[in-house]
Amino acid sequence: MFTQPIPTLRREAESLVILDQTLLPFRSETRALRTLDDVAEAIRVMRVRGAPLIGATAAFGVAIALVREGGADAVLDKALATLAATRPTAVNLHWALERMARVLRPLPAAARIDAAWAEAAAIRDDDAATCAASGAHGLTVLEAIAARRAGPVRVMTHCNAGWLATCGAGTALAPVYAARAHGIDVEVIVSETRPRNQGLLTAWELRAAGVALTLIADNAAGLLLAEGRVDVVITGADRVAANGDAANKVGTSLKALAAHAAGVPFYIAAPHSTLDFACADGGAIPIEDRGADEVCRIRGTDADGALTDLRLAPADTRVANPAFDVTAARFITGIITERGIAPADELARLYPEHAR
Repeated sequence: MFTQPIPTLRREAESLVILDQTLLPFRSETRALRTLDDVAEAIRVMRVRGAPLIGATAAFGVAIALVREGGADAVLDKALATLAATRPTAVNLHWALERMARVLRPLPAAARIDAAWAEAAAIRDDDAATCAASGAHGLTVLEAIAARRAGPVRVMTHCNAGWLATCGAGTALAPVYAARAHGIDVEVIVSETRPRNQGLLTAWELRAAGVALTLIADNAAGLLLAEGRVDVVITGADRVAANGDAANKVGTSLKALAAHAAGVPFYIAAPHSTLDFACADGGAIPIEDRGADEVCRIRGTDADGALTDLRLAPADTRVANPAFDVTAARFITGIITERGIAPADELARLYPEHAR
């Protein structure tokens, strides 16, 4: 199984140590989360990001809250409510909190702390195993491409859905790492993913893994797809509705449309915790609206290597900053899960327990 070069999260005594992703790709530093407020803040400001990692972090946040304040119902209720309010779109967050509540509520208060740590660890381990299984299924897509054309398999992605976003190998990048392990030559075309530039995190982790990459401006994707310079697009997701519509980082739907026009297959990689069978379609997915500063400012390093924020637009500029968009199922070739690959509108075939 894939081993993360740096654990995205790990328990240390009664706290949680995370890789602070707000500092990447310029600095690699960890941060200790010791209170419920620490965990909520880390999720809200994206010190941890990526739907599966958000869910696992929230699970550990519940355990931390119970350690600090005891296992009473009021403490559990407060922890669940506080963490649920941090990010609205990523369904993994709510899936993990519901799983924690289902395990903890029937228990006496005295037994909840140990059970919370154990269940959070189980969620973390489940995600790592899910990433590995999804990567194996996604590998078949890349193997088929490699078998019919010479040269590297050219995979376009958007945002970051690698090991930084999960507790394992990632979602969209798991097939890439699996292909590398099987000797398949792969190049990843990485869009910068403004305004948060999570594509730079993808470039950072791919470079560290020795995977060939090309970083592009988001708006260059359509041209590369039209010119036949991309074999397949694979992105992650933050929520997939029952009909196969998928919410992912804003800009994903534009790539899906361009891929469809160019005849390039477009896949979503999503674990079971990202599938929301209670959500009928993409119109019911809540889209997080974030602050203007993410659009009007940008982070980088100066000539001395110091982190600095630069203003791109005047402070009084009117801004819209939707963090996600929804790709319609009809533009998705298939959804890669730990159970296999299915057409977007046939997910229930892989998950019959959710069929209605």
